[in-house]
Amino acid sequence: MTVHLEIRGKVQGVFFRATAKKIAEQNDLNGWIENDNSGVVKAVVTGRREDVEKFIEWCRSGPEQAAVDEVIISHIEETIFKGFNVKR
Repeated sequence: MTVHLEIRGKVQGVFFRATAKKIAEQNDLNGWIENDNSGVVKAVVTGRREDVEKFIEWCRSGPEQAAVDEVIISHIEETIFKGFNVKR
């Protein structure tokens, strides 16, 4: 299962990407995560359905300093990635 996520709220400058990488790696997920210029965190995550769903659930609250308002989920064609990368 592969999904594209847009995480909105106070999600930049709160270690969201670094923590998401740890969560993804703990759940054997691959893909990437990045900040965009509008203050949104975007990610593409692929893996087993139950593991992707755990990651999405974590994204709904994020790290302690975050204040997530919304997670927009788009199911996309399955994509193969090697590892989980934080884009800068």
